[in-house]
Amino acid sequence: MLNIALFGPPGAGKGTQSEYLISKYNLYYISTGDILRKEIAKRTPLGLEAEKIMSSGGLVSDEIIVQIIEKTIKNNSQASGFLFDGFPRTYVQAYILEGLMLKLNTALSSLISIELKEEESVNRLVQRGKISGRSDDNESVIRKRLNEYRTKTIPVIDFYKERGIFQAVDGSQDIKDVKKSISNIMSKELHKELFNVIIFGYPGSGRASYAKAISEKYGLENMDMSKMLKTEIANNTLLGQKIKAHYENEETVSDEIAVQLIEEKLEKSHNANGFIFKGFPRTLVQSYILDGLLKRHQSSISMVFNLDMTAIEAIQMHDNKHITDGSMNKDKSTANTIRRFKEHEKKTLHVINKYNEQYGVKKIDGTLSFDEVFNQICLEIESVFPDFE
Repeated sequence: MLNIALFGPPGAGKGTQSEYLISKYNLYYISTGDILRKEIAKRTPLGLEAEKIMSSGGLVSDEIIVQIIEKTIKNNSQASGFLFDGFPRTYVQAYILEGLMLKLNTALSSLISIELKEEESVNRLVQRGKISGRSDDNESVIRKRLNEYRTKTIPVIDFYKERGIFQAVDGSQDIKDVKKSISNIMSKELHKELFNVIIFGYPGSGRASYAKAISEKYGLENMDMSKMLKTEIANNTLLGQKIKAHYENEETVSDEIAVQLIEEKLEKSHNANGFIFKGFPRTLVQSYILDGLLKRHQSSISMVFNLDMTAIEAIQMHDNKHITDGSMNKDKSTANTIRRFKEHEKKTLHVINKYNEQYGVKKIDGTLSFDEVFNQICLEIESVFPDFE
């Protein structure tokens, strides 16, 4: 999980960069002000308690704030991580956040501070005031805000410098260059974590070939379920004998068997940069199982691809493939193929929709040549993870 705290003085462009980080990296935005207002609007017990304090002119305690933050994180576990804005504001809150992250089996990945000299901040905000007409964008108020920012954040910054996760970005650059600097930091942070990819597509769409090519190019462990099952059969293991019985009866291999194979491989693959999953998950149940397995390894899905084509195009590709390699068996393969296509449309499409809501599935035109499809996949990967180039 990628958790980022974004700091920056007034006028540094923190809002613009926050929007970029949230959109590109599927981070859930946590602003203490926003989540307090949401709790108050929902009339929750914590919200009502906070409202009572605020209406009397008091400051909401850290105890209430941390409970709301914990609740927000737990309610948005589908996010790839969280972006903290306005928290931690104090040295004490930095310790609070550290303890909360430990409780949730995660940690703050990086504190990114957009650095800007005071005069530059003042100039930017004064100009903004002229355009917007905001009464608080005058030099006297601005300098007070900047002084307050420096006084409060220096101890927090020192806290994270000691932990080696402080990253400074030159905020005087052009917006695009600031974004690029932040992207470089994010790429390095992502590279520290396992890079996990799922590739979807109709039977015969070439998923196995693309999964193999991706695993070789990026150093990922290839979790090709079909290949893993066949290996167990070839080795005549006890699990392989059970799998063989499923195959002979033209039955779908049970989730229990699939999970056992994946779990064993996750445990053994210590040197891989991550994993690419093909043929699993095929159902919503399996998708929740995979999410849980990865979470146990303090990881999550990084990218999801779908080889986009119509069912007719997929059937043609499937038949051409089996005619070419001489593996077509009309008695068995037709019934088997129909079953697999039906399963994809009835079950796997729901999984793709789920992941699209969570992460944003990358659609790739699967009817193109192998090289064209593979190049598009690589471009998508390297646009988010440039260190993999």
